[in-house]
Formats: sequence, structure tokens, C-alpha cells
Amino acid sequence: MNIAVIGSGTMGNGIAHVFAQHGYAVALVDISEDALKKALVSIEKNLSRQVEKGSISEDSKKQALANIATHTALKDGVKSADLVVEAATENIDLKLKIFQELDEAANPNAILATNTSSISITRIASVTRRPANIIGMHFMNPVPLMKLVEVIRGYSTSDEVTNMVMELAAKLGKAPVEVNDYPGFIANRILMPMINEAIYALYEGVAGVSEIDTVMKLGMAHPMGPLQLADFIGLDVCLSILHVLHDGFGNPKYAPCPLLVNMVQAGHKGVKSGSGFYQYQPGSKELVVADRFK
Repeated sequence: MNIAVIGSGTMGNGIAHVFAQHGYAVALVDISEDALKKALVSIEKNLSRQVEKGSISEDSKKQALANIATHTALKDGVKSADLVVEAATENIDLKLKIFQELDEAANPNAILATNTSSISITRIASVTRRPANIIGMHFMNPVPLMKLVEVIRGYSTSDEVTNMVMELAAKLGKAPVEVNDYPGFIANRILMPMINEAIYALYEGVAGVSEIDTVMKLGMAHPMGPLQLADFIGLDVCLSILHVLHDGFGNPKYAPCPLLVNMVQAGHKGVKSGSGFYQYQPGSKELVVADRFK
């Protein structure tokens, strides 16, 4: 089976890494040559960490890298693919455009999957001529380490395609979970309201940043507090998913906290921008609460 991955960012290069490590030929596609070069550097570094930990051999690392070919032209990258996994930015207009192009360029029998964390699979499938072959394959970050894959079937996704993707995810050493196509699926439908409520608790002065995160880490055995996790995910991504939930259900309980909205508008997006609920310095693992919340 040949795999194509569309988008070479954090999720895309992680997905390519995992498929390549398990012996699949992977075409990694991105419009930016520089982005593809950076992706290969990231994959090589992550594979090297696995070698250092003894989880794979040096020969396995070399073979995995040899399994990846890069392309800047979508048509060239997907023409031989049996499965395409789209991992572009979480923007519905962009994803619809990509899937229209994929429908034209890919083999008519190819399965087209999206790594979306919240956007409707049924909506994406509606712009293609193969709705039975459209499915969600939501990997978790960091992809090489996280076991879960949400396999989301759209309204028209076939049983055959669903079963095939479930089996494929298991072959990657993942734990696939089948869910149906409703806003936020399962992971984000539960996670994002929790993060949003933590932000509301901060916004309303119930407790500070470190206090909120400490309660959830020590009281609920979460490895990371909700505010730190929001920074890690990206506050702009959290806001986008909350909008999907709010629009999809029309329920005010999903309305994003005004503090989150303001932070994103101000450019404070978490780890990616260097500042969110915490401050981030390159090379430092120290968790420092952002100045405005001290």
C-alpha cells in the first residue's frame, strides 16, 4: 500500500514518520520546498531519539527515511497513493479546496482521509465524487508517541473503508477508536469544554494559572494541566474548535471564553508564539507563568 501525506507541518511529518517506520512508501506533499526540508530534519531527529532509546535500530531509521519521498506538486505526490492523509491547517475552506483537488488527482479507488480534529467529514466528502471513500483519521500530537487514532466515519463512509482504516491504524501500533461524525468527534467534544472552563476560571479570578493546572494534575492525575495543554495545542486551534462546536450544536455552553478570544487576537497563541498562559524560551523547559497572569 502506498501512502501520501498532504502537509509537512508537525502533524504531517509525524504521520509520514509513523507510516515510513512501519514499512510503507510515503509521498510527503507540501507547496513549500523549505517546509519539506524542515520536515525531513524533524523526522530524522525524532527517529534518532528512538534509536537512542533503543526502540528502533539504526538500520530501521535509515530504511524509514528511505521510504519517504517529497513532492511540491500534489498531482505527482498522490498519483500512486492507495491512501491519502490530509494534514493541512485546520481551516475548512482550505480543506475543501484540497479535497476537490485530491478527488481529481488521486486514483478513483483511493481512500482520502483527513487528520482534522473537528471539521465535519460529511462536509468534506460532499465536495468529492467518492463520499464512501472519505474518512477521518485523527492522529494525536506527537504522532510517533501517542497511541490514539480517532477514526471518524462520515454520513456516507462505507463499512469496508472504515474497517480497512481501523486495521491499518492497528498495524501502525496505534489504538484506533471508531466514532461518528458530529462536531468535535469525541476527543475535542470533551477536551475543549474542559479547557474553556479552565480559562473561564482564570478569567473570573477563581484561581491563577499554576493553581488551576496543579489542581487538575494532582487531583485528576492529568499529565499536563488544561492551560498548559491549551498552550501546547495552540490557543488559535482551541478557539477554532470551540467555534466549530458552538456553530455545530448552537449551544451556548460551547461559547469560547472572551479571554481566549482576546489572547488569540493579540497574537498570544501559546508555545508556537512564545507566549500564552505561560512564557516559552527556546531551549528552556522551565514552566513560567506569563507576566500578565502573575
